[in-house]
Amino acid sequence: MIQVGASFELKTKVTEQNTALAVGSGDVPVFATPMMMALMEGAAAQCLAQFLEEGKTSVGGNISSSHVSATPVGMEVRAIATITEVDGKKVKFAIEAYDEAGLIGKGDHLRIIVTRDRFLQGAADKLQK
Repeated sequence: MIQVGASFELKTKVTEQNTALAVGSGDVPVFATPMMMALMEGAAAQCLAQFLEEGKTSVGGNISSSHVSATPVGMEVRAIATITEVDGKKVKFAIEAYDEAGLIGKGDHLRIIVTRDRFLQGAADKLQK
């Protein structure tokens, strides 16, 4: 049973490769917003994975986040995802990201539980059209 309140944390180091300049989301060498959101989404996916039956996975349905503080190359960033609501196959999360100086972003994320094989087949079927 999926537990509301369960959380998971992921960490990464800011490098030249995950800056806004490197990924094309800006022209400054600080942690990129898309990379922050990917870290948050990854934390949510791993949080939910521990509760899923074999053959099931989850996919992102929606993500909304602020990015309120820049993080320079060399600092560590951690993302925390906490389950806030479960409605059938829909699981909602509160997501937050911090660097060594404090909060850098927060928001909400929705994940949908799917059958892995069926989901992948639906994606592959697009190639047949």
